[in-house]
Amino acid sequence: MTDKAAQFAEHLEKAVVSGKGVEPLTALDPELTIQDAYQVQLHTIDKKVQAGSKIVGKKIGLTSLAMQKLLGVDQPDYGHLLDDMVVHNGGEVPFHRVLQPKVEAEIAFVLKKDLIGPRVSALDVLLATDYVVAALEIVDSRVADWKIKLQDTVADNASSGLYVLGDKRVKPDAVDLSMVGSVLYKNGEMMNTGVGAAALGHPATCVAWLANKLFEFGITLKAGEVILSGALSAAVNAEPGDRFSARLAHLGEVSVSFK
Repeated sequence: MTDKAAQFAEHLEKAVVSGKGVEPLTALDPELTIQDAYQVQLHTIDKKVQAGSKIVGKKIGLTSLAMQKLLGVDQPDYGHLLDDMVVHNGGEVPFHRVLQPKVEAEIAFVLKKDLIGPRVSALDVLLATDYVVAALEIVDSRVADWKIKLQDTVADNASSGLYVLGDKRVKPDAVDLSMVGSVLYKNGEMMNTGVGAAALGHPATCVAWLANKLFEFGITLKAGEVILSGALSAAVNAEPGDRFSARLAHLGEVSVSFK
């Protein structure tokens, strides 16, 4: 798969260079497996790291029923967070940095200890977490019109774009994360609501899934990494001029604008 992974990674990169979405990988190769798709993702990330980017965490995608229905898949996936994906709380995103962005509210975990699969539990995650914060993930796709299957989003770094972390740091044992409610606003209008339990029943369960999944690839979650634990409700389309904010119970508010 090495040569094909490089070819497919280059195919997705064309979207970044041209600013236009490309044909799905599953259309180019209907036999593409999920394992193959992760090799495409890892090839892309390795290339970016060699060019100077730094891995600062991971994101878990497709953990909520709402997002799985939206994209027609039935299991989570994961992607890498790089240091150039961070947007400050309240910051502005120039629209040339994105292709077809959507925004979703999440709970982010910041680790104080490594998490090594394959038998990590939700309790292990909570014990290894320094603090949690409200977060917005700006998901994006290099595939035209989001016409993706699971293999496409996996290869495309789990449709990662950018992310924003809130300022209020909360210890994981200070609140029942499964009961944390969220409200997502676009230009001051409420778009949807969610709750921590929407992410596989508990956000820490999502992080445990990730730690155990990464074991398959010889990857460990490291102390200091940021883990976006998954959308609490469906993602909302973003256009130039839009401002998004999310309020999460006990975790405060986080916001971002597009220009």
